[in-house]
Amino acid sequence: MTRRRYTIEGTRPFALFAECLLTGLWFTVAALPLVTVPAALAASARHLSGYLDGTPSTLGDFVREVRAAWRGGWKVGLATIGAALFFAVDLAVLTIEGVPGRAVMALLTMVVAGAAATLLLRAAAAWAPGRPWRALLAEAVEEAKTDFGGTGILLGGLLVLAVCTWALWLLFVPMSGCLVGAALAVRRRRSVVSS
Repeated sequence: MTRRRYTIEGTRPFALFAECLLTGLWFTVAALPLVTVPAALAASARHLSGYLDGTPSTLGDFVREVRAAWRGGWKVGLATIGAALFFAVDLAVLTIEGVPGRAVMALLTMVVAGAAATLLLRAAAAWAPGRPWRALLAEAVEEAKTDFGGTGILLGGLLVLAVCTWALWLLFVPMSGCLVGAALAVRRRRSVVSS
């Protein structure tokens, strides 16, 4: 019986998964103030992108990236909190008995919230120091219009994140890193298809 030899190349997918788990931990801590969610997403995407390109970053690099993304995007953070509160209140009202069409409205609210989250994920995956968030969000809207497959992947990732978090809230930490990885994969997939 011959033993199978595992090479570094053979362990790369598992190493990437481990990096996504670490990124999820860093993202969760950086996003605790809530207003820093977009900046934490952007720094997480940059960290994973650096890992894939062979230039891994340290925790210090990640913190610097969060600060840089926050300086340019604190308004996006406030808008994210406002949108999340709006959707939460809307869903809370729809749980009241007697609201007409509440099942359809709840589904519509979740679809719109998911679409908004995919735009934020696309913008964060494209962020680089010096790039304004307004331009990133406009670019994300254009990409969403032409890349329905990528939007479907991100919506699926959000659904998996929601179900895992609902089943066991601690799963939010690793699954958020995997969601950032999905956003980065959608971005890279798009650049491969267009070239």
